[in-house]
Amino acid sequence: MKLSVVIPVYNERPLIFEVLRNVQDVEVNGVEKEIIIVDDCSSDGTREFLQGLRVESIRVFFQDRNQGKGAALRRGFKEATGDVVIVQDADLEYDPTEYPNLLAPIRAGIADVVYGSRFLGGPHRVLYFWHYAGNKILTTLSNMFTNINLTDMETCYKMFRREVLDDIVLEQDRFGIEPEITAKVAKAGWRIYEVPISYHGRTYAEGKKIGWKDGFKALYCILRYNLPFL
Repeated sequence: MKLSVVIPVYNERPLIFEVLRNVQDVEVNGVEKEIIIVDDCSSDGTREFLQGLRVESIRVFFQDRNQGKGAALRRGFKEATGDVVIVQDADLEYDPTEYPNLLAPIRAGIADVVYGSRFLGGPHRVLYFWHYAGNKILTTLSNMFTNINLTDMETCYKMFRREVLDDIVLEQDRFGIEPEITAKVAKAGWRIYEVPISYHGRTYAEGKKIGWKDGFKALYCILRYNLPFL
């Protein structure tokens, strides 16, 4: 089995080295690993750092203009060659040592997609109430339309069998890709599991990028990809 770790990156120069080291250090028994980085036209030195990177297991791709996380993920999914693909943000909010737990349902043959849920009991940094409330509202609305019972639709940690990504066509350029993925995976009938993960959230002063406008876009995407007349 081969695992592709897709990392969308935008202006993460202080953290990118540590993120890559953490991902490289993770060992999953019997699994080969490749790292796919897509730089979304960073302007803080991240791009220059990645241009100088020479590591055999890491492949780097550069967007010619800033397009958003969704566009970077589409590029990464296209370039990935693994049997299983996982999304890894470049901000140290998610812990790569949890890859084996996410992979376990797929290896057992009981899941096609695995979500890492921040709300199933793992340790997490205490931060913004309204982010938590907004996530719960969006997840609940998504569940109402998809008729599945996720606890964390907006999580970064989504792991897919290759066949799932080959089956769905993704369109969203920014954070709207999260509800889009969920709607299309649920509609196609793929088997979805959740596992608890830890979460080390950032403040805006520390570089967090998602904002209230992205919440409204997520709401639009929930409706668009679940209602056939939109």
